Amino acid sequence: MEDALKRALGTALLRPTGHSGGGCISQGRSYDTDRGRVFVKSNSEGEARRMFLGEMASLEAILKTQTVRVPKPIKVVELPGDNTVLVMEHLEMKTLNRHSALLGTQLADLHLHNQQLREKMKKEGSTVGKGQGQMEVQFVDRFGFHTATCCGYLPQVNNWRSDWVTFFARQRIQPQMDLIERSSGDREARELWAQLQLKIPSFFCGVEIVPSLLHGDLWGGNVAEDDSGPIIFDPASFYGHSEYDLAIAGMFGGFSGPFYSAYHSKIPRATGFEKRLKLYQLFHYMNHWNHFGSGYRGSSINIMRNLVK
Repeated sequence: MEDALKRALGTALLRPTGHSGGGCISQGRSYDTDRGRVFVKSNSEGEARRMFLGEMASLEAILKTQTVRVPKPIKVVELPGDNTVLVMEHLEMKTLNRHSALLGTQLADLHLHNQQLREKMKKEGSTVGKGQGQMEVQFVDRFGFHTATCCGYLPQVNNWRSDWVTFFARQRIQPQMDLIERSSGDREARELWAQLQLKIPSFFCGVEIVPSLLHGDLWGGNVAEDDSGPIIFDPASFYGHSEYDLAIAGMFGGFSGPFYSAYHSKIPRATGFEKRLKLYQLFHYMNHWNHFGSGYRGSSINIMRNLVK
């Protein structure tokens, strides 16, 4: 593996640093190379290439907004023996603590970035040509993403849609429901989802949703900091409703009061926020049910029961 990686990176030096990391899905390791230290995530599952290409596209999209720090992606490499790796900048990360409030501010900046592009476009008029060689981020007026991204190892349906409620119901919850149906044929889940689908539009009355670039999997294990500020990583990005990123953030801890205060000072809670948060958490509980088994069934069912009341 190491010779193939050396060739792909164009480096003579590839020395493990002793730093390693990993989660439920992939393993990671840091190496010193001719061009500095890199972090290499590896996975040997069949879908690894699609997963890493989605992560690379997500990192690139967040990077272009210049709002919140992410590791710079370098390349996806297919190695012998069905092993795919994603190579990125190595960052010395520690647990998020001192920079919680700054992360709240920067996450809000990420979520507002597309809206600010729209305002800028309106001001300048859409006829303004780009300067040569400018890498400009364009305003996105729909929900979705230009490539598949994976939340865990399951690919997300990111086909573009103009309506957020339709996007969320059909391209987030429905694929999860289909997987549950195939694996367990859960009748109660199916019946509750049939009822909930009819109610979803009522949770969005009077709420204007401008597409926001999302991290997509913002739980406490995917945030950190170094001395200069907060870092987010392992994204599963797409353009969606800004509130969506706060759903998984509230499920497993890791985010403090100052984080939320700073975030909501820039993006205040809109009417119906709590109900929509539960709706977005439903996606993550179902996704966990499909990844890790029926231990997450109870939470999924309870949310649906409460939302259809």
